Amino acid sequence: MADDTYTPPNVWTWEAESGGRFAKINRPIAGATHEKELPKGEHPIQLYSLATPNGVKVTVLLEELLALGKDAEYDAWLINIGEGDQFGSGFVAANPNSKIPAMVDHGTTPPTRVFESGAMLVHLAEKFGAFLPTDPSARAECLSWLFWQMGSAPYLGGGFGHFYAYAPEKYEYPINRYTMEVKRQLDVLDKNLAERRYLGGDEYTIADMATCPWYGALVQGKLYSAGEFLDVESYKNVVRWAEDVTKRPAYQRGARVNKPWGPEELQVPERHSAKDFETKSGS
Repeated sequence: MADDTYTPPNVWTWEAESGGRFAKINRPIAGATHEKELPKGEHPIQLYSLATPNGVKVTVLLEELLALGKDAEYDAWLINIGEGDQFGSGFVAANPNSKIPAMVDHGTTPPTRVFESGAMLVHLAEKFGAFLPTDPSARAECLSWLFWQMGSAPYLGGGFGHFYAYAPEKYEYPINRYTMEVKRQLDVLDKNLAERRYLGGDEYTIADMATCPWYGALVQGKLYSAGEFLDVESYKNVVRWAEDVTKRPAYQRGARVNKPWGPEELQVPERHSAKDFETKSGS
């Protein structure tokens, strides 16, 4: 039951960690907490990440580019956000927002840092000339859905996911508030996908790669164990689309990179070449 006696103070102060399971990754200030340089492998693309939905977006694109024969080899280094790796000085230099993923492209002079997963998708799609349409109308449609995802997912993750799955106590008001918004978002996707194979039309693009790790995982019951609660099976077009996207071999490989949990045979905590998949029976 909600505490109706709480009155916000005139000036909020940070007195203790709060926020349930992921409390340690949140703080009201920016910057590094300790000195730690980032490792660097032999490939131009250096990714520092974790297989959360935002991290999976980028590794899926990289694996899709490699499947097309593009010269997109990369090193993917594990960033353990539960241990505070994202607050190391090297990571903060790559991403001042201290959120995964972060990427440094050493194929440019000087090297190019890219933070925010959506920016990484655009950077890589333009660099390698794939998965982002060149026709102005199709490109605008693709980018519209990409930025829709970037703007919508915080309601799904930090809103619904937090209060439904991770908050130390259940409160009816925020759960209802964010459930209503997530179901509206699912309906937006469902209506769009009723007329299209993919989000932007007939072509598989970075918009699908960005959205599937969030909303595809949600309707497949892989996010927050909320499938029944949200009645995800009723969004039949989203379910069909998610199955279509996640059956792609490159998507399946990308979803395993920087993943230190789940069945051991599906974990690829670091990825430096395709051989890293060969040592796993799930490759």
